[in-house]
Amino acid sequence: MTNDFARYSCQLALPGFNADIQQKLQNAKVLIAGAGGLGCPAALYLTASGIGTIGIADYDVVSISNLHRQVLYTPADAGLKKSVVACKKLQEQNPGVQLIAIDKKITSQNVMEVLQPYDVVIDCTDNFETKYLLNDACVLANKVMVYGAIYQYEGQVGVFNLLHSDGTHSPNFRDLFPTVNASQIPDCAEGGVMPTLAGIIGCIQANEVIKYFSGQGELLAGKIMMFDVRTLQSRIIKLKRVSETVITVLPETIAVPVISATDLKKAIDLNEYNLVDVRTFEEHHLFNIGGTNIPLNELEKNMSILNFEKPVVLYCATGKRSETAVRLIKAKFPKVKVFSLEGGIKAWEAR
Repeated sequence: MTNDFARYSCQLALPGFNADIQQKLQNAKVLIAGAGGLGCPAALYLTASGIGTIGIADYDVVSISNLHRQVLYTPADAGLKKSVVACKKLQEQNPGVQLIAIDKKITSQNVMEVLQPYDVVIDCTDNFETKYLLNDACVLANKVMVYGAIYQYEGQVGVFNLLHSDGTHSPNFRDLFPTVNASQIPDCAEGGVMPTLAGIIGCIQANEVIKYFSGQGELLAGKIMMFDVRTLQSRIIKLKRVSETVITVLPETIAVPVISATDLKKAIDLNEYNLVDVRTFEEHHLFNIGGTNIPLNELEKNMSILNFEKPVVLYCATGKRSETAVRLIKAKFPKVKVFSLEGGIKAWEAR
């Protein structure tokens, strides 16, 4: 071990936990996809426990409105890259761990390369496109994925694609959710989330990773743990032992055309674009930058009222819902000029 005995003495004192197991943690390589509400606590405890190599993939920047649950960051970090800030702070917590900042968006073009060096992937992302992409890449690369998700007061955790002794694999994300209509599911900016829930679910994800490498306890493979932070009640839903999905190719990541807040501010004065706010009516009423308000979950049935005589710019709080909206429009009208406001209202206010 590169670290001295004192640092890990309490976990080494556990029944069944010894220096050989600690060395397994030291040799382990874990990729944390997403350095937000789930990624922060997961990264903190994996770093503290002595996981030898931790990659943190996130291309977003720190935002003030996320600090209530993204506990690695401070107001002074606003606008800085999450992956870079996270690695710098975690390195101070444990100098003996190798931390790798991956400051880029994971796509179908790069996901296999990003995953390749790691033994386990922790899914701490907040959008279904990336969850499916990570899941399928893990299946194709024969890697375990520790899934986590939170919304409002409830969270989920599961261990996907675990190799059984008979050569079969446990269920994966597509066994649980074959398809999802992302436009019908609000994100945390719209629906809200209890900050402590993020910490609980992120810590459970880290716990499953430590169990996987140490061999201590029974993994949440073929199961999904559901947790309600209001009642502190949890339940485990058993899935089938073996995956029934067949994955042979990666889903194609569609590049979404974006426009920066700086460029849009210049263009608005010239009335070059039609603006569409895809947030809720309540969000639009509190603050907006103009244009038509069509909430994302109503967009598909209201596309006929969109005016494509000029390029259309869709916007939301952070740019995530507007990206989904662009994909929906492009699927129906592939030749129209439509953009997502990069970084959303937050980026607009910061300029």
